[in-house]
Amino acid sequence: MLNTLQLLVVITSIQVAQPVALKTAELEITFTPRTPNQMASFYEARGFPAEMRNILKQQCFITVGILNNSQTKIWLDLSRWQFSAGGKVLKREHRDSWKQRWQAMNIPLSKQSTFRWTLIPETLDYLPGEHEGGNIVLPFTDKAITLKAEFATGENKQGKTITISTDKLYCAEDAQ
Repeated sequence: MLNTLQLLVVITSIQVAQPVALKTAELEITFTPRTPNQMASFYEARGFPAEMRNILKQQCFITVGILNNSQTKIWLDLSRWQFSAGGKVLKREHRDSWKQRWQAMNIPLSKQSTFRWTLIPETLDYLPGEHEGGNIVLPFTDKAITLKAEFATGENKQGKTITISTDKLYCAEDAQ
């Protein structure tokens, strides 16, 4: 008796999250929203436990890339970034909060380290021509996200302040 294996292929539309790009004379910033399934797949491929992935799938991930086009140092300090949605503050958890959460769950150190590696640093100096980035993790919202961010400039942060703002950020959702 022969068993036959039926193969069902389902093709669904893939929701492509469009990046939001901001540019000043000194810097370029791109924000690319990531869907929960994108992030879960990324972390699953790196061996993250299901309990960790389930928490992460409930968050809003936005990948940020910053390019310094100036001739001076530009300073990233996430404490100078303010997020809001629907007129209310949207609190971004500091990377130390995530570390405490993972430790309380007894997540292996290697997975904690990998997660931390995927986040944009809390503070960083960008040299002229330097491009760096990482993920911002926010509470999920279905409302448009407003961001106001300030960057210090100069060797000792004594230069002018660069301010950027947008009300075009959003949390990507999986196609239904």
